[in-house]
Amino acid sequence: MGMSVKKTTTIVEQLRRAQMSELLAMSKRLDGRGLRDYRELRIDVGLIKKANGSALVSLGNTQVIAGIKVEVDEPFPDMPDKGLFICNAEVLPLASPYAEPGPPDEDAIELARVVDRGIRESEMIALDKLVLISGKKVYAVFADVSVLNSDGNLFDATSYAVVAALLTARIPKYDVQDDKLVKSEETIPLPINTIPVSVTMAKIGNSIIVDPTAEEEACMDARITMATDEHGRVCAIQKGGSGTFSLEQLSEVATLAISIGKEMREKIGNVAARAREQEQDK
Repeated sequence: MGMSVKKTTTIVEQLRRAQMSELLAMSKRLDGRGLRDYRELRIDVGLIKKANGSALVSLGNTQVIAGIKVEVDEPFPDMPDKGLFICNAEVLPLASPYAEPGPPDEDAIELARVVDRGIRESEMIALDKLVLISGKKVYAVFADVSVLNSDGNLFDATSYAVVAALLTARIPKYDVQDDKLVKSEETIPLPINTIPVSVTMAKIGNSIIVDPTAEEEACMDARITMATDEHGRVCAIQKGGSGTFSLEQLSEVATLAISIGKEMREKIGNVAARAREQEQDK
């Protein structure tokens, strides 16, 4: 079951916004971070034993778990020589005081789409290498995300969880015999081209901050998420909120997305490398 997240504006939030604006004018934030600082990031992989890959991400108090399931399926008719990648997200009832039972609402759908787009447009997975029998059988990679605790910036936490889970996933190896698939005992990693990293920034008044908390999101005028690949190319952008970004601000957020993306990519890459070493030691 999906969840719907509704946000409310209260007098308390209006007072918080006034306090926030005062602090931002001094380049400070309510939680003591600088404008460009991320909260502490923790990534644990391989927690869901039944999945082909999994990762639990804690970004401050925001917590997200992603599981990867790989199956054999038929390719899309217009892409006979490419495997499939599909991402789904849900916000669990315990994640937020505003979460309501029901099908995924537009926020959960947007979350899955933004994460999906960053991975797809960066060509993280070499989908052409997921073909088993051309036009007939391909690997289908499903990423299922559950938000366990929502305290702002679900886009980045979810993206890092899916990316880390994909990097450490092991998929069944198949041999083709007489145009039929025979599953071997071996497992292999997914074919990976690059590590995309999403960086989300919020605009409050004239200030731009990275990794907004739920409290900051309640007060923001606009939000922007940029995904970059390891060559520093921006491969996906999503804007939210009714506010606007000037050309100068867009240039600033792109520069931030590239430089912070480099740091985050190193962290995610190190986690994946350690997991691979442990796998080899078994």
